[in-house]
Amino acid sequence: MSTMIVPTERANVAPEPTTPWRPTRKNKSISSIVFLISVVLSAAIVLLTGLAGIDGFGLAFFAVFMAATIVRSFRLNQKNRKDAFVGVLIASAAVLAFFPWMSIFASVILKGVRGLQPNFLVENMQFTTPDDELNMGGAAHAIIGSMLMVSIAAAITLPLGILSGVYLTEIRGRLTFLVRFVVQSMSGVPSIVAGLFIYTTFVNYTDAFSGMAGALALAVLMLPTVARTAEEVLKLVPDDLRSASYALGARQWRTSLMVVLPTVRSGLMTAAILGVARVIGETAPLLLTSLSNNSFVFNPLGGPIGSLPTYVFGLLQIGTENSINRAWTGSLVLMIVVLILFTTARYIGGKDKR
Repeated sequence: MSTMIVPTERANVAPEPTTPWRPTRKNKSISSIVFLISVVLSAAIVLLTGLAGIDGFGLAFFAVFMAATIVRSFRLNQKNRKDAFVGVLIASAAVLAFFPWMSIFASVILKGVRGLQPNFLVENMQFTTPDDELNMGGAAHAIIGSMLMVSIAAAITLPLGILSGVYLTEIRGRLTFLVRFVVQSMSGVPSIVAGLFIYTTFVNYTDAFSGMAGALALAVLMLPTVARTAEEVLKLVPDDLRSASYALGARQWRTSLMVVLPTVRSGLMTAAILGVARVIGETAPLLLTSLSNNSFVFNPLGGPIGSLPTYVFGLLQIGTENSINRAWTGSLVLMIVVLILFTTARYIGGKDKR
C-alpha cells in the first residue's frame, strides 16, 4: 500500500539577491526634485547677479546642487550621510573635470554656427575680405589644404609608426632601446621646434613654402604618437597566437603580418586617429612651413597653401566682428572634420568584431 508524500514547505531557501546600491523610487523622486530646484535657483542667480553665459550657469548650478545635497544628507543617519557626502565629492570632481571641456564645446557650436552657411564650405577668400558679410567667401581652400597635408603626413607616418611598434614588440633587436628612446624623446618636442626643423632642412633647401613642407612638419609630430600607441596595442596580442603560428611553420615576418597585425586592426586604427588628432589643429609649425593662402592650391609643391588652423589664426588677428565670426566657424568645421574622421575610423576598426 503506497503512501503519498505531501510536499512540505522548503527550508533553507536562499533569499533572492537584492541590490541595495540602487536608489529606491522615493530617493529617485527626491533627487529629481532637488535637481529641478537647483536648476531654478541657478537660473535666478544668473539673472540677479553678474554671472552670464553657460559658464556662469554651470558655476551657479554646481554650488547650489552641492549645497542642496549636503543639506538633504542631514536627515539621514550617520552611515548614509557619509555615503551621500562622498558621493557629492565624487560627482563634484567629475563635474569640475568635465564641465570646462563641455563649455568649450558648447561655445564653439553656438558661436560657430552663425557663419556656417553653404558658401563657407565651397568658396575661398580670394576675392573676399575678412570684414565682408558672412554670406560671401568661405574656407574651402583651408579645408582642402588641411586634408592634403594631413593625408601626406599620415601616408608617411603610419607605415613608419606601425613598423616601429612591430620592431619594439616582435623583433626586439639590438636597437630596441635606441628606437624607444628616440620615440619617447620626439613625443616631448614642441610643435614650433618641428616647424623650425623642417624650415631649416626643407624650406631653405627648396627656397619655397609649400604644403609638402607643412606635411613633413606634421609628420614629425605625428610619428611618436602613432609609434607609442601601436607598441602598446601590439603588446596586447596573446603569445599563444604567435606560438600557434610558429607551430604551423610560419616565419616571424609572416606571423607578424598575417596574425599579429590583423588581430589588433582596430587598435592600429585608433593609433592613426590619435596621430591625426595630434596634428590637425597645429598652427605653429604651419606658419614656418606652409604659411597661408586665400585661394585653392592642389599641388603640395605649388607654393604656400591654406589650412584651417592658419585660417582661424589669421582671422582672429584681424579682430573685426565678421572676421572673428569666420574664425569661430572655422573652428567648428575643424571639430566636425575630426568627428567625421573618428567616426569613420571606428566604423572601419569595428568590422573585425562582426
